[in-house]
Amino acid sequence: MHIIFTIFPLLLIRLTLFQSPDEGWQVYTSAQAPDGKCLCTAVIPVQGTCSRDLRSRQLRQLMEKVQNISQSMEVLDLRTYRDLQYVRNTESLMKGLDSRLKVATEGQKNLNVKSFQELKDKMTELMPLIPVLDQYKSDTRTIVQLKEEVRNLSGSLLQIQEEMGAYDYEELQQRVLILEARLHACMQKLGCGKLTGISNPITIRASGSRFGSWMTDTMAPSSDSRVWYMDGYYKGRRVLEYRTLNDFITGQNFVQHLLPHPWAGTGHVVFNGSLYYNKYQSNIVVKYHFRSRSIVVQRSLNTAGYNNTFPYSWGGFSDIDFMVDENGLWAVYTTNQNAGNIVVSRMDPMTLEILRSWDTGYPKRSAGESFMICGTLYVTNSHLAGAKIYFAYYTNTSSYEYTDIPFHNQYSHISMLDYNPRERVLYTWNNGHQVIYNVTLFHVIKTSGEL
Repeated sequence: MHIIFTIFPLLLIRLTLFQSPDEGWQVYTSAQAPDGKCLCTAVIPVQGTCSRDLRSRQLRQLMEKVQNISQSMEVLDLRTYRDLQYVRNTESLMKGLDSRLKVATEGQKNLNVKSFQELKDKMTELMPLIPVLDQYKSDTRTIVQLKEEVRNLSGSLLQIQEEMGAYDYEELQQRVLILEARLHACMQKLGCGKLTGISNPITIRASGSRFGSWMTDTMAPSSDSRVWYMDGYYKGRRVLEYRTLNDFITGQNFVQHLLPHPWAGTGHVVFNGSLYYNKYQSNIVVKYHFRSRSIVVQRSLNTAGYNNTFPYSWGGFSDIDFMVDENGLWAVYTTNQNAGNIVVSRMDPMTLEILRSWDTGYPKRSAGESFMICGTLYVTNSHLAGAKIYFAYYTNTSSYEYTDIPFHNQYSHISMLDYNPRERVLYTWNNGHQVIYNVTLFHVIKTSGEL
């Protein structure tokens, strides 16, 4: 991996990881402002390797030259083979012409009209050999040029070798790893930020019906990459647990959980080993523990609408939507008392008791979907193509604002949209496609100045 970084003491530390166009790119930046605050921005797409430094460009240019030389050599080889065959075929003609010329030279008196015509015919047969010989002259000049190119390539490779030998790359690698660790530590300190952008969609798999949900455990360690998959939006009881993301992509290595009660909607989450979902045809919320395969607790959300009373714009019994962010477990729903506007409630994940609620003032039926990041509810204005992040409600200040964050709805019908704080990505079920989006968060935090 080639990493370009610039350091200005006590002011700026910058690390840039370049990746191939298909993989996107990744930047971590950290800067200390004069007032002592640490301003950090993190763009977190899929990770990959880097290759666009100076030596990489030189090597690519050399590779292109080598390819050009190889192609020229192939053309020369083909042409030489063809011309050689022609020369071999004319060899007998040349020998016959030579013998006749000798006879004509030794006894010019015997050279009559017939013999002269035969000699002329032989010469005519050999006329096509002239352009072949001319081509050989041209090929000779090409070979001289190729020899010069090869000589230049050798010099360039020697220069790169000398440059590489001038650096202790093990030492550089250690310095880069230390710098990367410090920047990651800065990111961990950041914790929360304001949503400023959403990446293009990354399709993980195409499977199931038009509606459904899929997720990972937001509280599991990074080594746990299990995926849970729930096809359909009502009456379903079958939950598939895949061992890894790769198993999910290939549809292999899964176990099945059969829920005691069917679910409603697609607003389920997996949090700390348990599934949280809305029981079908009720406002009862259920906590199902996967390891014990049993319901741990269930509780009614009093006055919460259900059975398509207050769903998102796409319907689908999406009255009650569970969410998890950096602050814990949330439920999004609405009631008759607040005239169908979205209510955000923070919940105790152990007892499912409501700890605090906020009335956002945004009509739930006008929302396509919504998700929580760092205690902020973000709402899309549609579940169809052309959707964008249109509204944000901040629970820390009980305030809201209208936003305009582009959101590419690739398959034109979103029935599930959830944020995963562990991975800092959005999980989406989009018209039978399982899709993820990377998010860009803006952070302003205080720091002790060690970065």
